[in-house]
Parts: sequence; structure tokens; C-alpha cells
Amino acid sequence: MRYWFDGTMDRGTPALIGWLGLTSVALIAVVTVLVVVFTNSDTEKNGGWLGVAWMSLLRTLDPGTMGGDTGGPVFLGLMLAVTLGGIFIVSALIGVLTTGLEARIQELRKGKSRLIERGHTIVLGWSEQVFTVIAELVEANQSERRSCVVILADRDKVEMEDAIRRRIPDTGRTRVICRSGSPLQRADLELVSLDAAKSVMVLPPVGDDSDTDVIKVLLLLNSRRWKGALPNIVAAVQSSPNLAAARLAAGETALVIDADDIAVRLIVQSHRQSGLSTVFDELLSFVGNEIYPYPAAALAGTTYGEALNGFDLGIPVGLRRSDGEVLVNPAMDTVIGSDDDVLVVAEDDLLMRLADTRPAIVESAITSAPGQASVPDRTLVIGWNSRGAKIIRLLDRLVEPDSLIDIAAPRRPDEDFRQGLENLTVGYRPCEPTLRPSLESLGLDDYRHIIVLTDDDIAPERADDRTLVTLLHLRDIAVRSGSPYSIVTEMNSDANREIAQVTKADDFIVSTKVISLLLTQLVEDRGLYAVFTDLFDPEGSEIYLKPAPGYLTPGTPANFATVIEAARQRGETAIGYRLARHSDEPPTYGVFLNPAKTAPLSLSEGDTVVVLAEDGRVTANLPGPRDEHGEGAAVSRGGRR
Repeated sequence: MRYWFDGTMDRGTPALIGWLGLTSVALIAVVTVLVVVFTNSDTEKNGGWLGVAWMSLLRTLDPGTMGGDTGGPVFLGLMLAVTLGGIFIVSALIGVLTTGLEARIQELRKGKSRLIERGHTIVLGWSEQVFTVIAELVEANQSERRSCVVILADRDKVEMEDAIRRRIPDTGRTRVICRSGSPLQRADLELVSLDAAKSVMVLPPVGDDSDTDVIKVLLLLNSRRWKGALPNIVAAVQSSPNLAAARLAAGETALVIDADDIAVRLIVQSHRQSGLSTVFDELLSFVGNEIYPYPAAALAGTTYGEALNGFDLGIPVGLRRSDGEVLVNPAMDTVIGSDDDVLVVAEDDLLMRLADTRPAIVESAITSAPGQASVPDRTLVIGWNSRGAKIIRLLDRLVEPDSLIDIAAPRRPDEDFRQGLENLTVGYRPCEPTLRPSLESLGLDDYRHIIVLTDDDIAPERADDRTLVTLLHLRDIAVRSGSPYSIVTEMNSDANREIAQVTKADDFIVSTKVISLLLTQLVEDRGLYAVFTDLFDPEGSEIYLKPAPGYLTPGTPANFATVIEAARQRGETAIGYRLARHSDEPPTYGVFLNPAKTAPLSLSEGDTVVVLAEDGRVTANLPGPRDEHGEGAAVSRGGRR
């Protein structure tokens, strides 16, 4: 009996309240029987045994009610007894309720309660990237009346909420809810209403085994029995060799991207043209301009080239066919189908609208300047890490023959990556990147481009500190010598990037932030993966910043619609421009995407035009027959392939 009683007591607050209730019933019953048996006259005066039972109940719950009792000694003694018993029971009940309430509040603060939401976005895992993700989702959901983001991580709920409030004080209409639990445990995953979610993002955690954790989460999601439609699941792995295993674990349920490969491609593309990282930051972020699909029913039967100036607010950059095929900067004579989507660069999907009339084009401002001849590159890589070999192999596919790249690092890297190189000659220069005499001995005047890589062998914060010192030396050497080399820098933290802006390096690549932005875009629209894959791929059309004199006569008044037309005649899509005089001014560094088409515009010698093109050279105008609008007919460039 004692063992059974101890077992019931272990069941928590409800069991304790139940035992106190039984004790109260027993006390009232005993006192009522004794009053009826021993005080017949007092029983009659108080309404019989039912009245005595009621009086006992009141004195049990409120001991202060016995002050006005009258009757014999036995009756008053029994009432005193039931009052004393009530004091014990009520005191115990208050203690039990207080303890149970505190335990419940503590449980809620631990974030272990089940979530009841629909159409929410779930973020699994916690790292520095989570703040970028939340800020972007808040920005993306500004036009929504009600939205919710749920974070599930193996951290204290209150600590997560405090950190989010400190970094993102205003979340607008978006509610951010935290739950404490491990994404690696199936039971904890059920806390966040997976079946009712709109999308799920798996963030790579901090640590050497981050990819292993991502793969296990994908296995859990893939093996789960889903009720209803699957949410949009996206994830990222940090190491390229783990990509195949992650995609196998994800099956058909999730989209997995290679963070390492994307960072390498962005570094390689940015090092050859200043300002490209700023363009990608804006396209990947929900602040400013992004890429949205626009139903093409109203444009059916027209060509892609005709649609370029067909929007008041927004610039087409490609097509998404009804079968899912994506064409970025297709041939200008590509016919748009009624079931296609036009991919448009715009500030918001609610702002996209077709133009009633075509904007005026200043034909006299369009130049026919010859293209620039390609010359071999001379590139210096300062520092070395696991991405260095990939960078060199990718550069070999993009540069002209007889190009040179030197690696300046304290230790000579393994040279396995040299095999199979066709256009690059790779050299090694011993160097301590943080020592100015060591940097000056490299002969920086001989190089056109410099890439500064972070050190993977030390803590990320310390690596960024060393990179910052290196940048300050490089910029001072450039100012004193007048060297025109460009500098592309890899950073680990976006906060350190903001500090490093004082060095006026041409581009900063924060791979963690880029991946966070890309994952957020894919969470909102998974179909954009093919678009960004094409933009990062050296094959097909990429984003280039080309000299403005190849499009407009320098200093001639025109408008951006004229720039779009000049690019169209070359088989290219113009989406913006960069003003050289503002190139050192954050946050846009002189880059203006999707500008007003009819506003006055005059570009100078040092300015550039942001275009989608198949190569980085500026070609001369290609003459052709006039179309029905009196403009030059499109020159077919073969589209993406």
C-alpha cells in the first residue's frame, strides 16, 4: 500500500490535489457522522445532516467562518476539529498549487510545449546565421497580415529569445517563436508542428561535425510519415564531399545546396569585376531588389527582347517555362508562352506592373564602341585554406591562356590542384600576410587582382582580425604606390565586414551570410534555385559589370531604358549600373539595380553597366533588321546553352 501510495504521489500536482480532495471528503464525512450521532439537538438546529455537512465543508475551505458558531461543547469541539483540519488542507493545497504553477511556468520557459501553428516557417538549428535568416524573413513577410517563424535548437528558450530581441528588436507583423529541443531527436521535432508548416530550413550548426548533424536531420525528415502536403525543405552543407550523402539522405523531400562551392564561385566571379558581391547581396536579400516570377499571360506571343522594356517597375532577366525549365537571359527572339513565368528583378512582387506605353529611347546615345580585347590575368592569392584549390581550378576555366596566379602564404600548399590546369600558371611566394615588409616584397604592382583568404586553422574571429590587418597594409601600399589592383576579401563574420569597410577593399565575401540569404530565398520560392545555379555557373549567362562606354556615349544625356536597349542589341540584359564616384560609399557602393527607366541618366568613363551576358567582353553593336517597333532586331545568342 505504501509503494502504491508513493507511486501516485510521483504523478505530480494533479495527484497531490486529488489526495487533498479525498482527505477533505473524508474529514467532512467523519465530522458529519459524529455530529449526527452525538449532538442530535444541534443537528436539528443546523438543518439536519446535510446542513452539518455543508457547515463542515465551509469550515474546511475557510477556517474563519467558525467565529459565530453556537451549540453544545461536543458540537463546537467537532467544528473546531474540522476547522483545524481545514487549515492543514488549505495550506497544503496552496503549497501544491504554487509549486505546480511554478513548475509549469518553468516548463514553458524551457520551450518544451507543443506548437499549434499553420503556414509557419521552421528553422532547425542555431548559429550566427539565424539572425540574418530571421531578419530576411521579417522583411519578406512585410506584406503578409500574419506570419510566424519558429526556431528549434538545443539551447535555452529564454536565451534564444533575448538574443533575437537584442539583434532584431522590431519583427513587424512576424512572430518569432523559440522551442528548446534537439533537431536530431524525432520527439523534439514533433514540437514544432511539422505537418502544418509552409517551409523548413536546416541550418548547418557550428562545429567540425556540422554536416553530419545536417545529414541526420535530413534522414529524420525523409523517414517521417507526413500528413498532407510536404513543406518546402531546404538545407546546406559546408563541405562539398558531403553533398552527395546529404542529397541521398534528403531523398525527394529536400533541396540541399553546397555552401562551400557557392562561396568559391562568388569569390572567383567577384575578383575579376569590382562590385559584383554588392549586386549578389541585393539580389539574394529581401532588402532592395529581388527576383520574382510574374505570370506571363499578358505577354504571351511577344518575345523576350520586347518584354525587357515592358514593365513600369521591374526588369525581366529570364523565363521559367511551364515544364519547369529555366532560361536566364535567353535569346532575344525567344517567344513567351501563356503558361510561362517571366523572372523579373523588382523591389516587391506587389510593385510589378506592365507599362501602358513603351519608354522613350535616346537612339543617338547608344554607342558602337568596339569591345575590349581580353588579356591574360595576373592574380595574387594571399593566404590559403580548404577553398584555395577549388578557386584556382575554377579560375582556370574563366581566364585567358597564359594567365598567372601566385600563392603567397607562410607554407607551400599541396600542389595536387595543378594537374589538369590549361590556362593558369601557378607559383608560390613565401609570405606572412600580417607583416608589411613581407607583403611589399611580393611586388604588388605586378598584379591586377588580389584575393585575400581567411585562415581555417585558427578561430574565425581571430582569422578575421588577421585579415583586417592584411587589408590595411594592402590598401596603404596601393595608395602610396598608385597601384590599380583590385582586392577581394573573404570574411567569416558580417560584423567584421562592416568594420573592414574602412580599408576600401573592392569586395567582401562573407560566405555564411551569402548562404543564409540564399537559403531564405529558396525557403520562400524553391523554384529560384535553378536561377541562382545558372548565375553562379561559368557556363551560360552570368552577371557582369561592363564598362559603360560600351553602351552609352560618355556624358550623353539618356535614360536607363536606352541602356536596356543598347544591351538588348548585344544579346544581353541590363539590370542596373554602378557609378564610380560612389563606389566607396556603403551600403550600395554605387550600385543601382532596377532604376527608373525614364529618369535622366548620364554615364561617365569609369562607370559600369550591370548586365546578364554569356561572357565578360563588351561587343560592338550588331546591325540587324528593324522590328515592328522600329528597334533593332534581336541577335540570337543561343540562350543559356
